[in-house]
Amino acid sequence: MFGWLKKITTLEKPLEFMDGAMPNNKNSAHKVETSIGEDMDGSVVFQLPMPEDVEQLKGMSPIVIKQPYQIDYLHSFGQDSPFFAGLTNKRLLGTRCTSCGYGYATPKLACMECGGECDWEELPAEGKVHCFTVCYFGSEEFLPECPYMLALIEFEGFDTLMLTRALGLDPEEPSLDWVGMKVKPKFRRKAKLRPTDVYFVPAQT
Repeated sequence: MFGWLKKITTLEKPLEFMDGAMPNNKNSAHKVETSIGEDMDGSVVFQLPMPEDVEQLKGMSPIVIKQPYQIDYLHSFGQDSPFFAGLTNKRLLGTRCTSCGYGYATPKLACMECGGECDWEELPAEGKVHCFTVCYFGSEEFLPECPYMLALIEFEGFDTLMLTRALGLDPEEPSLDWVGMKVKPKFRRKAKLRPTDVYFVPAQT
């Protein structure tokens, strides 16, 4: 095994190098590395506990480490791109079917009523609370904000509702008086290209 390596390392004469390769010059300043540089990246350990008797290694506990993991994920917003572009410009967009006129507060480019093509249309500056719920538990992103409110907002001239965050109301004291309340959108100054870049507050605030 590795007989080929022995043959290479026991050559009586040095190998000839082609033009552009490393010259066979004993006076060359080229430094031959004999060790790998050390750094503090990743897991840094020194002499994990290990039995002297190798026959005991089968009973060794597995080594488990915890380390950060990052991946770049390429995501396309596809046909929803104008909606998110609108949010970054403080404009709330819906769509309307060019065939039957059905209006979508949550935009769709293919009409669910007749199958026709929809065009983009700006939503009214105000809407009304159709219904709401108070969330006492949420996903990891929203867990620190519990309890928080989600509301379905209706817009004049549009046939569907928009699900969104509702702020400016105390979730600890919910009231049915909020149903039908006029609300207006507010936009995050630092948009993150998420649906939460827009939320609604009472219109009088």
